[in-house]
Amino acid sequence: MWNVFRLQKTGVRVFRTSRYGFTSRVYNNILETIGNTPVVKLQKIAPKNVDVYVKCEFFNPLSSVKDRLAIGIIEDAEKKGHLKAGQTVVEATSGNTGIALAMVCAFKGYPFVATMAETFSVERRKIMRALGAQVILTPASGGG
Repeated sequence: MWNVFRLQKTGVRVFRTSRYGFTSRVYNNILETIGNTPVVKLQKIAPKNVDVYVKCEFFNPLSSVKDRLAIGIIEDAEKKGHLKAGQTVVEATSGNTGIALAMVCAFKGYPFVATMAETFSVERRKIMRALGAQVILTPASGGG
């Protein structure tokens, strides 16, 4: 059974169930969900007397550790004054970093341009475009 608690100071709603001790919260935006991904102990794969843990980065919003990189790059550039409202972010990418940057830029309102070799994944191009990015393909014959 779910119980809903409201934290008075932050206004964040926390949902809790006692079955597995699962706790979740309601976030104000997608960027707040980046990071704090779970670490899980593997119970059946590790040899006896060996503890093996995995960091589940696929719990990030776009299922990639690159989500952390993208928000870090953008927020660092903002903090240092290198990136200001209205400026465009450009990245040469083969996929995951470009997808993550497209998401962060879409939320923060920065135009994003990804350049990638024409031989790279069509699916990645579609995802970036769906996130509002302009994708420019470069000829593979020139080395991408």
